[in-house]
Amino acid sequence: MVRFHSLIACGLAALPSLAAALPRPSSCPDGLCLQTRANIAMSQVQRELGALISSDAHIYGPNDPSFQNLTQRYQAYMPPKIQLVVQVGEEKDVSAVISYASRNSVEFYVVNRGHGLPVSQGTFNGIQVDVGLLRNITIKKDGKTGLFQGGTFDQQVIDYLWDRGYVTTTGSCACVGMLGPGLGGGHGRMQNKHGLISDNLVQINAVLANGTAITVSQNSHSDLFWAMQGAGHNFAAVTSFELKIYPRGPDTWYHKTYIFKQDKLEKLFALLNEVDKEKFKPTHMLNFGFYFWNQAFDTKNPVIQWDFTYIGPKRDVAAKLKPFDDLGPVNATEADLPYPEILPATGTGLDDPLCAKGLNHVVGTAGVQSYNVTTQRQIFDHFVAKSAAYPGLAGTFVVMESYGIGGVVEKDPASSAFPMRDDYLLLQTSVNYAPNATLDAAAVQWARESVDIWNRGQPTRKPTTYVNYGLGDESLESIYGYEPWRLEKLRKLKKAYDPYNKFRYYVPLIRDSA
Repeated sequence: MVRFHSLIACGLAALPSLAAALPRPSSCPDGLCLQTRANIAMSQVQRELGALISSDAHIYGPNDPSFQNLTQRYQAYMPPKIQLVVQVGEEKDVSAVISYASRNSVEFYVVNRGHGLPVSQGTFNGIQVDVGLLRNITIKKDGKTGLFQGGTFDQQVIDYLWDRGYVTTTGSCACVGMLGPGLGGGHGRMQNKHGLISDNLVQINAVLANGTAITVSQNSHSDLFWAMQGAGHNFAAVTSFELKIYPRGPDTWYHKTYIFKQDKLEKLFALLNEVDKEKFKPTHMLNFGFYFWNQAFDTKNPVIQWDFTYIGPKRDVAAKLKPFDDLGPVNATEADLPYPEILPATGTGLDDPLCAKGLNHVVGTAGVQSYNVTTQRQIFDHFVAKSAAYPGLAGTFVVMESYGIGGVVEKDPASSAFPMRDDYLLLQTSVNYAPNATLDAAAVQWARESVDIWNRGQPTRKPTTYVNYGLGDESLESIYGYEPWRLEKLRKLKKAYDPYNKFRYYVPLIRDSA
């Protein structure tokens, strides 16, 4: 029997009904299709759902001790309003919960690790469908693909595959779920060789907004398969997916982290532009960096940290990094490591601040093709000025990522909904601070001004927004593509597969829904 948590908790509020509910089915196999359920109470939802889901599932009300932990998010700015958490125990539970919610005009939002950034999440008020317990991984007999459940996350997948002689495309932070980034493309350390996460999808087991479970692939609902490779958050919940995997290659990876003071900025970015000339080749080098405050190295200005990772040992790449050694860093650390240990070594591990929850992250992002050195100085000076004006926002950092795009540009841009294959570098200002309404306006202004500075530095290109890095208030064209046929096709598919816009809480295609 399903375990109830705070089943009859006092003071449970009624869920508000949706303005547009899916039509009532002509048949009602579980008998829970009443015609007047506009103010259905949480206690009633708990009782009724408990009879529909597996014995491994859990239902948590607001007074349960586990509720706060399950609803805590990386993005605390404009968070969703969670009335109830259903932590599913089996894939079929997702279909049962969504079917129930849709029939009864209750909003639902499917969550894995809770790392979504966009402010559209703040419009949600209803049941959180937590898939975090769905973590099974199965390597197919031919060793070419693996089947991953919807709750798998980056470090788990990396460790599991590495121990069995494989790697695959994941995001860069150990704590982030596979499909959050993956449905929006999914940049990461393996993309220069193998492309994005979404490029490697073979099959998706999904649940539509009416609770129908379907298989999505090139051979089944191929139109939806196209859409879910780049705009997938808008169409369905994923319970599991088949993904290409690859032999793990060199057992040793090398990484080196430099800290530079701001007087090296112009020379640093000139050197990086030289290194990044190889970005079109499936090379073994990737790099990323930050502007941030670290008074151990500079008490007056932010410092610049730059990380290089090479798929192979130090001896094979040391000569390429000598110009950065000669530039005069104030600190440098290095190590030869197995790939799973690269994430914590570069500050993106499970226990690193980048994975901490509970802070506001007001972000502004841009995609560019090379570093405009003058612009990079302007961004730095802007960082200094804003930090001085708003000391409460001093936890902000600027991140610049160059993963290489050899495997990304190999794919036909029209073959999936992911539109930004010519964004060679990903840039983001993340204004980070403890929730404080008095700082919100300044944080938003800082992020938007950063985006404007970057885009002024590339006047021949239109602004672009990587869907997983944006705040979600950017133009739909900048997110889903400027070619008119892209949004037209996505909107037609939205009407066909989610006509009542139930999946609208992660950078929605349709923004005027109730």
